[in-house]
Amino acid sequence: MTLTRDEIATAAADLLEAERTRTQIGLLSKRHPGMTLDDAYAIQTAQMAQSLAAGREIIGWKIGLTSKVMQEALKIDTPDSGVLYDDMLFPNGGTVPAGRFIQPRIEAEIAFVMKAPLGGDVTREDVLAATDYVTPSLEILDTRILRADPETGRARVITDTVSDNAANAGLVLGDTRSAPDAVDLRWTGAILRKDGEVVATGLGAAVLDDPVMGLVWLARRMHEYGQRIEAGQVVLSGSFIAPVECPPGTSITADFGPFGQVAISFE
Repeated sequence: MTLTRDEIATAAADLLEAERTRTQIGLLSKRHPGMTLDDAYAIQTAQMAQSLAAGREIIGWKIGLTSKVMQEALKIDTPDSGVLYDDMLFPNGGTVPAGRFIQPRIEAEIAFVMKAPLGGDVTREDVLAATDYVTPSLEILDTRILRADPETGRARVITDTVSDNAANAGLVLGDTRSAPDAVDLRWTGAILRKDGEVVATGLGAAVLDDPVMGLVWLARRMHEYGQRIEAGQVVLSGSFIAPVECPPGTSITADFGPFGQVAISFE
């Protein structure tokens, strides 16, 4: 790592304040040009400590940047991950209050709910054995860091995104539950409608060729940082569509066919 403890703590506090006040801060990659991915995860971990101290509870994890399209857009070759907190969970068919987020976007993905801990050098079979059920889901993205620097026009990079809790802001879980090996998750997909109009479609295979492999990657990555996925936690395995902008008044429905539907609206 290249950042000091004080620099990490300050960046974490700045991001949490940005989340609280619904404002955005400048690029951390500009503030700290030499920062590494380890620095970014350290900032994310420092936010976890401050959030837990403030009374939030961790309910799971999200995996992002799993598709080749998103990786190429950010010029990276690895996914990223973030933390899910209890105050991020919205009911299926619910409404996000006005002003809750800064620039919300939506992604469709398959959520895994765990019945056993998962950590270390796990296999695909380990993931299936540790999973209680899978269910359709929506992830709400938001960014507490500017998408581009106003002075230079330089876009945010992976260290900014990871520091910003992998742009995670909320989740919606479907009502349908299935055993993870009862359906072919590679062929499980969704038709996503925005205000009644189809704007995106996708298949689970877009996520590392198999959404289960997202959890293999996550368990191994978390092990490097002394963490693990716990029983009862939710894991969002990665989106198989590009993010959909959700300005005020937007209504989103994702139709996963026989796998069920999941919906959310924005005031």
